Amino acid sequence: MARVILMRLLGALPNLLGIVVITFLLTRALPGDPAAFFAGPAGTQEAVEQVRAKLGLDKTWLEQFGVYVGQLARGDMGLSLTTGQPVAAEMIRRLPASLELVLAALLFAMVVAVPLGIAAARRPNSWIDHTCRIVTTAGVSLPTFFTGLLLAYVFYFVLGWAASPIGRLDPYLTPPKQVTGFYLLDSLLQGDIKLFWASAKQMILPVLTLGIFVLAPIARMTRASMLGVLSSDFIRTARASGLATPTVLVTYALRNAMLPVVTTMGMVFSFLLGMSVVVEKVFAWPGVGAFALEALVASDYAPVQGFVLVMAVLYTLLNLLIDLAYVVIDPRVRLEA
Repeated sequence: MARVILMRLLGALPNLLGIVVITFLLTRALPGDPAAFFAGPAGTQEAVEQVRAKLGLDKTWLEQFGVYVGQLARGDMGLSLTTGQPVAAEMIRRLPASLELVLAALLFAMVVAVPLGIAAARRPNSWIDHTCRIVTTAGVSLPTFFTGLLLAYVFYFVLGWAASPIGRLDPYLTPPKQVTGFYLLDSLLQGDIKLFWASAKQMILPVLTLGIFVLAPIARMTRASMLGVLSSDFIRTARASGLATPTVLVTYALRNAMLPVVTTMGMVFSFLLGMSVVVEKVFAWPGVGAFALEALVASDYAPVQGFVLVMAVLYTLLNLLIDLAYVVIDPRVRLEA
């Protein structure tokens, strides 16, 4: 098992190298001159050239790429010109905020979508099935930025039920002592229930915004997979044997229907990583997505390259976890395959 996992990780290295090359070229091809941006509107051409030389932008692309790869080999992602901090340090500080948001949204989507898909598969063409179709259609039809703005307007500005969309925590509260970087976990480890609920309230709207979009494909896949399994001979045999309905649905049907659902969950997780950029901007969430977007506007190459590389590494690890989940769900599956 360990040898196969190691081989999978080594096999991902060419993909990561390709991502590094493509990201480097795309950032250089984008319009905008970071030297002119940081020299300011009153900067002379001589000042712009001095900034360009200081940033190493006066070198050829090949020379810049060699410097960048050498920095990556030392674990250095470069320096963010917008914050003045190392990109690696910024990623480590901001990544937990993004992961907490994405994982919470995925958990919410699973809790809603899987039971909804099972109920729809049990009673095809019933009101539950039609409700499932309406929810999934609405989920994939609404853009995330529109959903986020709509939820913020209705539940915060109009009704006043939700917390203000100003980040992870109210400015008057002190963040918990950092252990995992996840405010919910850290506040529980600290034993501060008030801080836990304050952090949870700030997460409600962004989690709903992301979760509404990704629950649609999970619910549809759960329904389709369960429909196929429930019509199988072994399910009819289990029912004829007098087994309880929950046992038939969970122990036999759901377990055999989970492989395509887990695959879909892996796909929507990658979608969540990308959509979090917009959601973080809407709700002033201090994650890596908002950091990369601000750097992109300023033509700050290093944070954008670091963001794409970190997302690629996360996606590689996610694929490995999905393979391991296959083995847990169905022991007949082998990683070597």
